[in-house]
Amino acid sequence: MERMCFLGQVSRAGYYRFLATEDPVEEDMTVRQAIQEIALQHRRRYGYRRVLVELKARGLSVNKKRVQKLMRQDNLLAIRHRKFILTTDSQHECKVYLNLAARMELTGIDQLWVADLTYIRLQSEFVYLAVILDRFSRRVVGWALDRTLAARLPVSALEQALTSRQPRPGLVHHSDRGIQYASKEYVDVLQSHHIEPSMSRPANPWDNAVCESFMSTLKQEEIYCRQYRDLEDLRAHVDDFIGNYYNRLRLHSALGYQSPEEFEKDNPTPVAGDRAKAATMQYFHHPAKPAAGTERDNEHPPTSE
Repeated sequence: MERMCFLGQVSRAGYYRFLATEDPVEEDMTVRQAIQEIALQHRRRYGYRRVLVELKARGLSVNKKRVQKLMRQDNLLAIRHRKFILTTDSQHECKVYLNLAARMELTGIDQLWVADLTYIRLQSEFVYLAVILDRFSRRVVGWALDRTLAARLPVSALEQALTSRQPRPGLVHHSDRGIQYASKEYVDVLQSHHIEPSMSRPANPWDNAVCESFMSTLKQEEIYCRQYRDLEDLRAHVDDFIGNYYNRLRLHSALGYQSPEEFEKDNPTPVAGDRAKAATMQYFHHPAKPAAGTERDNEHPPTSE
């Protein structure tokens, strides 16, 4: 076979793909979907070599050059993490922010927003969804769909959330450590509205569990139940699901079986300056030193020199 391919001036991989019984478009989409799942499951920490191993474990026959090409086209090449610094290339460094969300005790809306990205497979392409939820009420306050994972996607969702909510200064925005959220373009929008960035700890995907739970709900109850003609058809259905069903009608067990809209009506925004209702932060506490003369102090009286 190798000799025949050499004489015919064709590659063996191309010849075997030609013999495949699957439709080329369908086979390509199957491979791309598997790569998407693996890359996003491991939060883009996997390079093409590890992705290739996972693909072969799933029974997919694909070479490394094709995996590299598809990952590059879908902007899924691995992001390398460093302590407090996320480097995407030799000419750009993005700051990674401390996790503030894990220490917050919320008492009202617009104190903590959580954000995340996911992919959606259409018939002949992949598109990407960015969402922002209010952590207190689970309400989707902003979302955007696009064909790219560039920073403009989450920025569009953020700008929608800012327009609809107009939060006061001091809001905390929590996300993962993805390049889109660490980018200068995104952080500049946060800082211009006096919003504090917060990011998940390494290897702690549950830090953003509320947003990931919404993504799962959206896919199980909407995306996997339909076939969409194109991006605009998907956009219309996502808009209807979020605006007319999820935020207004769907009951949440975490909210006492209320919808996010009902929950917000029953828990109005704390008035400015109301310290009793403002969000609080938890820190590590050390036992207070007992006052002089107490029983504990008398158990170990000071020795005289």
